[in-house]
Amino acid sequence: MSDDQTRVQEFFTARAADWDTRFPDDGPAYAAAVAELGLRTGDRVLDAGCGTGRALPPLRAAVGPSGVVIGADLTPAMLREAVRAGRDRDGALLLTDVAALPLRAGSLDAVFGAGLISHLPSPAEDLRELARVVRPGGVLALFHPIGRAALAARHGRPLTPDDLRAEPNLRPLLAGSGWRLTSYADEDARFLALAVRED
Repeated sequence: MSDDQTRVQEFFTARAADWDTRFPDDGPAYAAAVAELGLRTGDRVLDAGCGTGRALPPLRAAVGPSGVVIGADLTPAMLREAVRAGRDRDGALLLTDVAALPLRAGSLDAVFGAGLISHLPSPAEDLRELARVVRPGGVLALFHPIGRAALAARHGRPLTPDDLRAEPNLRPLLAGSGWRLTSYADEDARFLALAVRED
């Protein structure tokens, strides 16, 4: 395992047990972001970096019982918390790195990534891997339940222009990784960037 993967695992392992209690009011924001994906009954969707699986229930509701929902995460402790919360009933859980997904090319209709991009060690390559597993015309949602400025304030740091989630940085990053940014919202109450998988 790379040093980057080890750091990510250590960061989330230390926080897994109380993750959901630290952010108890995020459920509606997750549901609203999932709704913007435009999923249909029977669609196949991946929650990349699913953590404790907070997006899995609204994803399952969106695709229905005939759809496929997969939650992938690098940290065993986060997946254990997802099981403890019963969210494994809403989707299959995979212990894997989103940089090397054990999924066929073009096998998904959409990817949802909550708080994902800031934890990717190689964002361009990792976004390219997400594009690989999504069919042309499929959708990617990069989400956070609070906006960039609010998140920076929460961590006691200034908002910097080199933030990957800033639109001038994110748009070319996505374009170089097989995605076209179609919608961008960075508000106090949420961050949501939607992109379409290019042909």
